[in-house]
Amino acid sequence: MASSSSPSGLPVETVVEVSARDPVFGEFGVSDGVVEALALRNIDATFPIQALVLADALAGRDVLAKSRTGSGKTLAFAVPMVERLAREDKPPAGLILVPTRELATQVADEFRGIADVGKLRVATVYGGVSISDQGKRAKHAEIVVATPGRLLDLVNRRLLTLDRIRIAVLDEADRMLDMGFLPDVNKIMQLLPAEDRQTMLFSATLDGEVGRIARAYTNDPVRHEIVDDRPVVSDANHRFLPVTRENRVDLLVRELAAERGLTLIFCRTKRGVDELAATLVKRGFQAQALHGDMSQPARERALARFDSGKMNVLVATDVAARGLDLDDITHVVNFDPPDDDKAYVHRVGRTARAGRGGTGLTLVLPEQRGDVSRMAARLKLHIEFEAGGMKVHPPRMVYTGGRRGGGIMGRRRRR
Repeated sequence: MASSSSPSGLPVETVVEVSARDPVFGEFGVSDGVVEALALRNIDATFPIQALVLADALAGRDVLAKSRTGSGKTLAFAVPMVERLAREDKPPAGLILVPTRELATQVADEFRGIADVGKLRVATVYGGVSISDQGKRAKHAEIVVATPGRLLDLVNRRLLTLDRIRIAVLDEADRMLDMGFLPDVNKIMQLLPAEDRQTMLFSATLDGEVGRIARAYTNDPVRHEIVDDRPVVSDANHRFLPVTRENRVDLLVRELAAERGLTLIFCRTKRGVDELAATLVKRGFQAQALHGDMSQPARERALARFDSGKMNVLVATDVAARGLDLDDITHVVNFDPPDDDKAYVHRVGRTARAGRGGTGLTLVLPEQRGDVSRMAARLKLHIEFEAGGMKVHPPRMVYTGGRRGGGIMGRRRRR
C-alpha cells in the first residue's frame, strides 16, 4: 500500500477505484449480531467506501474519507461505532455531527437498525422541536446525532455534556462548512475529550477548509478516497427538455405520468413550491410541498409520507431538500434550473444513489438556454443537452484589458 501526500498536506494511504468484488461485512471482523441485523435489511456486501474504511475504523484509528453523497458512507461509521461502544459507557459516548435535521433523522434510522445489537440508545438533536425533551433523550443516549447549532444550545443550557465522547464523526463536513457551521464545529470539537478519542470525517472533498479542520482535530489519520473524477452522478440518466412558460406544467405532467418511483421536484422559491404542488394535486398526483416556512413536525410528516410512498411527488426548495437521502427516489426534476454546477450535482445526486439508476430531468425555458447549456458543457453533459434539441452556447467572453488598454477578449471566470 503506497503512501503519498494530498494537496491538503494530509497523508493518503489508500486511493482506489471501485472494486469489482464487494467484500461482506463479516470479512472485516464485524460481529455476528451486527451482520445478522444487516442481513435482515438485505444488506450483505459492502459498498466501496465501507470496504475501505471498516478495518481502520474498527481498529479505532482516526479516519478521513472522501466519498460522494449516496455512496453508503453512513454504515462505514455506524457499524464501527456500534461495535466499539458499549452500554456501560457513560452517555453520550458517540457523537455524529450532520448539517441538517433531515440528515440527522436519516442517520439515526440507519443506526437503529444495528444499535439494538449492543443495546445502545440513539437520540437526535436538531432545531424546530422542544429543546428540553431533546435534552432529556440525548442525556441518556449512548449515541447522539446532532446539528451543530442545536447541540451547542443544549450544551450552553447545561442540558448535555460532551466530556465523555469516545467517538466523534463529522458527516458531510464540506456541506456543514458551506452552510456556515465552521465556528460551531470548532466550538464543539474543542469541547470533546482530547485524549483517547477516535475522530472520523466524511466529506465530498478533503481540501481547503475541510482539510484544515481535519488537521486540527485528528491524530495520525488514515485517508481513504474513492477515485472518481466524474463531475456528476454517473449512474443517472441526464435529460434536458426545452419548454415554454405556457407548456412547462403540461410537459411535467406528461413526464410524471410515465412509470417511475419517488420523484423529487426542485423549485427556486417557496411560493413556487406551494403553487406547483397545489397544481399537481389538482392534476391528480399525490404531491406535497417541502420548504423552510413549514414547521418541523410538518416537514417530518411530509418526509415520512414521501419515504413511505403515500405521496410519491415531493416539490421542494434546495434548502429544504439538503440532506435528503432516500434510496427510492428514481427521478429528480429541475422545474427551475439550478443556479450553478454544484447545485445541479447536489440536486441530481438525490437519485442514482449507491449504484442504483435514476433520472435527472431539467426543464429549460428559452431565456435559460444559454446559462444551462454552459453549465451542461462544464459538467460534460453537452451531448445530453443537445439531445434535447438545443444548442450548446460558447463560454461568455468578457473584456480583460489592463490599464494601458488594448486588452483581449477572454473567457469569463466561473462564478
